[in-house]
Amino acid sequence: MAIQRSFVYDTDHLRDPAIAELSELWRYRDLLQLLILNRIKTRYKRSVLGVIWTLLNPLLNTLVLTIAFSQIFRFNVPNYAIYILSGLLFWNFFAQSTNDAMDTLVWGSSLLKRIYIPRTIFAVAVVGNGLINYLLALIPLALVMLALRHPFTLNLLALPLAILILGMFTLGFSLLISTVAVFFVDFVYIFNVLLSVWFYLTPIIYPLSILPERFLTLFRLNPLVHLLQIFRLLIYDGKMPSSTLWGLAFLLSLVTLLTGWIIFTRKVDEFAYRI
Repeated sequence: MAIQRSFVYDTDHLRDPAIAELSELWRYRDLLQLLILNRIKTRYKRSVLGVIWTLLNPLLNTLVLTIAFSQIFRFNVPNYAIYILSGLLFWNFFAQSTNDAMDTLVWGSSLLKRIYIPRTIFAVAVVGNGLINYLLALIPLALVMLALRHPFTLNLLALPLAILILGMFTLGFSLLISTVAVFFVDFVYIFNVLLSVWFYLTPIIYPLSILPERFLTLFRLNPLVHLLQIFRLLIYDGKMPSSTLWGLAFLLSLVTLLTGWIIFTRKVDEFAYRI
């Protein structure tokens, strides 16, 4: 007697994990919105100052660093408060988002073991929350610019594009380091040290012009230097970055995003056994 066997042809198994994850993230977009809102509420829960602290914090840091570096080290940078604040907001978004994304996945993602949700949703929620905080932090920057009578140019209209490019880079990098941290938990602590070093290797508190020529090539290997340059040109110099700089920044961010997304989604099935 011939035995007939039936097979189920599931096309989902043939889909690339990166594309499948993107599709799933779109299906769970309502949950993504809830996670972003929840992070905002949690951050300001029981906080007396609440959202006001988001505005005061960069101003206080700017005041301290302005006194320390413009007066003690005598950097010859006009309107140094605007120069350093534009860099601090840029850095705070990148550093906090990458750190929070990694911590959320490594320490706070036990939910992955209970129910199915797109794993990338944690990193996307963190970066989305970071973007909201960044936009709020632009208010004190605008106030400082008004106080110092710094011109507001039409080139500031390109700032949303710069923020989008920074967000792409931050998300991709967050996915990369989160993947490493899941397999090597000590990397969480190592990355905090690396962030401190990276801060001083990025011209946040000093201009590149003070560096010897022989070091400039080495510093330009830092991708954040090019991304920060766009923000500084738009905000501080009031100039439109060249098409070459825009293209380089976009290419860096796109490659980082795609690399982080692909590596993360191809390793994500192993996370539940390691978290």
